[in-house]
This record gives sequence, C-alpha cells and structure tokens, in this order.
Amino acid sequence: MKKISGNPFLKKENGQIFIDLVPFKNLIKKYKTPILIFLENRIRDNIKSFRNVFNTEFKRFKCFYSLKANFLPEICKIIYSEGIGVELIGLPELKLALKIGFPPSRIIIGGPYLSKELIEASIKSKVREIIIYDLNDLKKINSIAQKFDQVQNISIRINSQKFKSKLGIVLNEHKIKQLKESCILYQNIKLTSILSHYSTQMNDLNQYKRNIATISNNLKVLLSHNINVENINFGGGFPEATVMPQDQLKKIAKSIRILLDESEINYRNVYFEPGRYFIGDSGLFIAKIVKVGEKRWIFLNIGNHICPKFAKCSLRFYNASLIDKPHKYKTSIAGIVPTDQDVLAKNYFFTEQLKQGNKIMITNTGAYCLTFSNRFPYSLPKILLIKGNDVNEIFDPEINQDFSIN
Repeated sequence: MKKISGNPFLKKENGQIFIDLVPFKNLIKKYKTPILIFLENRIRDNIKSFRNVFNTEFKRFKCFYSLKANFLPEICKIIYSEGIGVELIGLPELKLALKIGFPPSRIIIGGPYLSKELIEASIKSKVREIIIYDLNDLKKINSIAQKFDQVQNISIRINSQKFKSKLGIVLNEHKIKQLKESCILYQNIKLTSILSHYSTQMNDLNQYKRNIATISNNLKVLLSHNINVENINFGGGFPEATVMPQDQLKKIAKSIRILLDESEINYRNVYFEPGRYFIGDSGLFIAKIVKVGEKRWIFLNIGNHICPKFAKCSLRFYNASLIDKPHKYKTSIAGIVPTDQDVLAKNYFFTEQLKQGNKIMITNTGAYCLTFSNRFPYSLPKILLIKGNDVNEIFDPEINQDFSIN
C-alpha cells in the first residue's frame, strides 16, 4: 500500500483509503461530514521516535508535551501513558493534567500571565517548575511559596530576540541586577532552568543554532554574575513528524548536542517541549465539497473556524473520492465562514474533476486546530480516535456540547 501525506497510518490501495486499518468507505457510511479523526498509533509512534532520538544524544533528556497543542482528555491520556511530562500555561490545564494522573514532578507551568490562583495551585501541587516571563513575578511566587512553607523551582524564559519578540526577559544590566537581588532576598524560590523558545515549524538547522546561541550567551552572562542554572529548556517548535522525517530529527538533535559541547556550558538536564511533533500529523479532517465555483474554486463544509490559519498547520488536501486520480491541477479551496478571508489554500494541486459531494481529506490537523478554533455558529464535528481496527467516538457535540476545558 502507498502512504498518503507521508503518513504510514494513512494508506491507499486500488482506489481504497485505509485510516490505520479502518476502510475510509466504512467511516463515511457511518458518519456525517465533517469529522475530525485522531490516530492513536501515530501519536505513540511519534513519541517513540522523538524520545529515542534525543535519548541517544543526551544522557539526561526530559520531554514535556505542550498541552496547549491539543488538550482533549483522550489525547492527554495517551501522552500520560507514554511517560511524558507536560508543559502548561493555565489553571484549567493544570486541573486536567492532575486529574489524568500526571505526577507534579512531570509538570512545568508558566506563561506571560501568572494569576494568584494558578501560582497557588502550582505550588500546592508541587509542580516541577514555574516558568516566568517577567522578573516581577518572582516576588509574588516567593510570597505564596512562603505561605505554604515550600521552595519553588523557577525557570526564566529568555527573550529569543526574534522579530522583536515581546515574550521573555532581556538580560540587560538592570535585569541582571534585579535577578541577583531577587535570588538573595527571596528564600522560597530557587532558579533552576533557563528557557528560550525560538519559533514554530522549525525545520531549518539555522533556527536551532540561533536558539542555542541565545541560550549560550545568556547562560554565560548569568555565570559571570555567579548565577548558576542547572537545566536548559529549548522549548518546542518542531513541525509535524511527516514534515520533519526521522533523519532530519536525528540531524537536529546531534547538532544541538555538538553545539552545546562546543560551548563548554555545564548543565544537568536538557528539556524539550514538543506539541505539534507528537500529535500534528495524527489528526485529519474528512469534509466534503459543498460548492464548485468559478475559476476552480471549491468550498468545503469546514473553514477557518475549526481549521484556522492561526494554527499554522502543514495542511495537505486530497480528493478522497478520487484518490487514485492525479492531483496536479491548480485549485483554490475555501471554507464556509461568510468572509473572503476564509481561504484554506490557493492554487493547490488537486484533481481535475471537481464535483459537489466529493469527500476531501485534510491531513496534519492534530495540533492547535481545536486550540485556536473560534466556535463560529456551525455545528462542531464529531471527533474519533482510531487505533488499528477500533473506532471510538471521543467527542459528540450533541452529547458533550463543547470540547473546551474549564
């Protein structure tokens, strides 16, 4: 069988599509489009690949799944069962992670806004680290940690200096002075890690090199002021696993390790926060053409409300009804939101024949689509989890109503 979209769990043979081991035709007979599908075996396969590659290069490597990429409980349970930690940004995520069973030692949490409630819950739960984007948060964290008679580990997010990013701390002379004073004055915090997240969809070695340089330079500044940090967190930014083949991932991992060795920086652990790499290509939509317009424009029964551009997915489109026909004719694909902005793709190579009712498969939709969906007044899709021959409904809008966490 031939792979579809480079995914070993999406295959075609003699005009038939198989989603893992489930025939495509069986799904469209039973379910009304649009449908969102996740492939459990692909998630596990991606986790195994990522972990094996980085464990080969680093003696002390730790992995934290970026929960904001996809917070569906059934997906998070798969991540938990693989022994991976989680990186969180808010209180709803923390409650979900603890409910699923993630031990606090495998939880790091932080963001540009840390509410009192979030800090209290994190400290009470004894999470591994709280990540700060602003040194002024240290006073608040120390005060709450003092109340609970605990010492809280802290990670500082360094500004990557990419495109004048506003996220993170620029360690200038003033900030270094503030950090040194805080480390002396606040006895209920301990600085343990430094984090720099450079970008998303990073498939260029030079992007990783620039991030390493940012961390290396900032670590040297800290050391010059007698501020020691144990752990280095490179954040996430990895693309979908079908976009970054394992050979490329190995090349990236080896280059990171070599560059760190050459920098002669001492560190205890290396952290990574993959989200998209784990679950991006595990997700796919099945939709249909609801209108064929002029100049080879087709309209699908989904749009940017549920498959948003903001998610920055590496979308791939296939006419599943004509899967064996050549996809070499430029076609533009629009959604159903009543705005000219709802364009999913322009001049995309597609089948010559375009017919209302054709079923369309959109791959690489597993990460951030649900996170950034805007709930435009259309029905939400059913969500299925497929493993081998097993098909499980993990979300039904008529029963569950919404997939948000609270």
